[in-house]
Amino acid sequence: MNFQLIGVNHNSAPVEVRERLAIPESRLPDALRCFTQHPGVDEGLILCTCNRVELLAQTKNGSADLRGFLGDYFHIEHSELAPHLYEYREHDAIRHLFRVTSSLDSMILGEAQILGQVKEAYATARAVGAIHSQLDLLLTRAFAVAKRVRTETAVGSSAVSVASVAVELAKKIFGSLNGKTVYLVGAGKMSELAARHLLAHGAASIFVANRTYDRAIRLAQKFNGQAIEFSRLYDTCDKGDIVITSTGAPHAIFRREHGELFLSRRKNRPMFFIDIAVPRDVDPEMNKLDGIFVYDIDDLQQAVSSHVADRKKEAEHATAIIESEVERFQARLQTLDVVPTIVSLQDHLETIRQAEIDRVRGRLGVLSPDQELAIDTLTHGIVNKIMHTPITTLKSAARDSEATTVVDIVRRLFNLQEKEKDKKAAQSGGGTGGRA
Repeated sequence: MNFQLIGVNHNSAPVEVRERLAIPESRLPDALRCFTQHPGVDEGLILCTCNRVELLAQTKNGSADLRGFLGDYFHIEHSELAPHLYEYREHDAIRHLFRVTSSLDSMILGEAQILGQVKEAYATARAVGAIHSQLDLLLTRAFAVAKRVRTETAVGSSAVSVASVAVELAKKIFGSLNGKTVYLVGAGKMSELAARHLLAHGAASIFVANRTYDRAIRLAQKFNGQAIEFSRLYDTCDKGDIVITSTGAPHAIFRREHGELFLSRRKNRPMFFIDIAVPRDVDPEMNKLDGIFVYDIDDLQQAVSSHVADRKKEAEHATAIIESEVERFQARLQTLDVVPTIVSLQDHLETIRQAEIDRVRGRLGVLSPDQELAIDTLTHGIVNKIMHTPITTLKSAARDSEATTVVDIVRRLFNLQEKEKDKKAAQSGGGTGGRA
């Protein structure tokens, strides 16, 4: 079990740092290929959301320089990243993944989006061949743990969301949402959810601008709204009282001069920007304009912090579930570690059994089917009794730190190392014969 995880999240790094590590969805497959080619990395997964960027690896020799990969891939000096990074290994990495997938490590405790985001990251990693064995087991278990947490606790019930917080903040700015216009820039799921909440609380109409115009049309139709071609963004954005922006742009698409233009057209009527993009879509300079109110993803975190205490007991219950699941998964992995030795021992003793039967068969003469069955049953019983103690010992040791020592002793006692070498040599065409 050689798991390593490194990353930054909303608690360890401000959005100014996180946006420098953001990987656009289109570049994620290439990033995964680079990651799995990094020295020491056997399998890998990259999780990139507005609140976190995390790299999870199954390493070949128990350790890989994941900090080095981050610095090289993003061209960022180690000294700039180091204060914001967290890194976990083995059971700590398993625990962190279970917490993330179960939404216990989210900015908004209990939010449902993170599970889908982890599943999307997993699907992408599998598609490019970055996940194939132990990480597959780990991610599959993480999804089951998240389901158990949601089933057995109320941590996700009535969960505060970015959408509900957006409504609260908008009400503080405008007093009432009745008759207000919502303008979506980007057609993502979170933007759609926020718009749905705002309309449910009195907002009157909606505009949708997206780089892919067809997606803008489809989303606008859900709300009986109007789709806007992205090229007309700056000509029309001033129509929105509340602008929710979440694009994949690598730099800000709204700058101070845009805010000044919008305010002049609106005759200084206020505008509220909810920027849930990472990297950010709205230049912080916009917030200095009188009449422009900008909240980025970190501002939203502060707005929801008061809600976390309400579900503290449920979070404690969920944490207890995760701790038990970490132990259970570790035990399973350790058991898997001894399986090859058990199989080798079974093969070794079966080979001896068959060889001994063949050796004495000529002296026994012609045997009836009942006699053949009796010999087979007798020899199987002897072999099973011989195997019982070492197999039981191996399975028991798998749960303890002494597993490696016990495995080594069993393999030495039954000469399984040399048997494995002979088997591999035969499979590869070794020996005197070679391959034709």
